[in-house]
Amino acid sequence: MKQFFKASTLYILTISLATSCQAQKPDPAMESISYALGILFAKNLQDQGMSEISSDEMSKGLAEQMSGNATLTPEQANAMVGEFFQAKKEAIGAAYRTECEDFLTENAKNGDVEVTASGLQYTHLTEGSGDAPTAESTVTVHYRGTLLDGTEFDSSYNRGEPISFPLSGVIKGWTEGLQLMKPGGKTKFFIPQELAYGANPNPNGPIPPFAALIFEVELISIQ
Repeated sequence: MKQFFKASTLYILTISLATSCQAQKPDPAMESISYALGILFAKNLQDQGMSEISSDEMSKGLAEQMSGNATLTPEQANAMVGEFFQAKKEAIGAAYRTECEDFLTENAKNGDVEVTASGLQYTHLTEGSGDAPTAESTVTVHYRGTLLDGTEFDSSYNRGEPISFPLSGVIKGWTEGLQLMKPGGKTKFFIPQELAYGANPNPNGPIPPFAALIFEVELISIQ
């Protein structure tokens, strides 16, 4: 809903400026501002995948609200738009979830990929040696995380230093996966959403709901 409220803020600004000028003679400068606001509002909607919105009906709603003849109250309009955006968000989430599940189903058929009982998929790129960590261990690793389309959302390599953390404090896919590694090893994990962030990733972060995640992890040491 964050994007919706951003659009709503722009809409309110448009209404405020237009209402303040409706009883005055046409002002060329304000006409230009009104036109510019229309462009920005439309661009905001397009960026949200809302190009199917009817500009004629939107103009009608704007004009009727300004004249006091709107057939919906602002509260009704807000509820209607909120429900629409929520339904659209859920539809996008469902489609993305299916896309991730389909990817994992096909990926599991790869002869180099092993699958655990939980659904975690992995392939060892470099074998390590020594003892594997336990669920209570603290480990030091280098890693790179991407979405299925290759979008990188995090990387200790980019930060220039490894990271240490207790295995009890990370996503389930990491807790399970790191126990399959040994120091000096490097493994690629394909983590289903149930073992990652599921429906509730950071709303301000780069990971969408229901995302399957790919991590390349290098286990440096166990503390």
